[in-house]
Amino acid sequence: MFGFGKKKITKTYDKENLVPILRSSICTGETTAGFKNIHTGAYQEVMLITNADDLKEFKQTYGIVEDMKTEY
Repeated sequence: MFGFGKKKITKTYDKENLVPILRSSICTGETTAGFKNIHTGAYQEVMLITNADDLKEFKQTYGIVEDMKTEY
């Protein structure tokens, strides 16, 4: 029963229409990770980023290997 870790689930996103970005508030400094539609500019928030481990988890979940752009 012991020795089994959580199974990592890799989610997918529409790589042709969405780009992963970090959005940071200039007032509060709060950072969120999500996806921006390259055609409409609409942003879909996925998770709050409070530390480097959160960002690592987001990237692993969606299979993102490149650096993410930050918008303010």
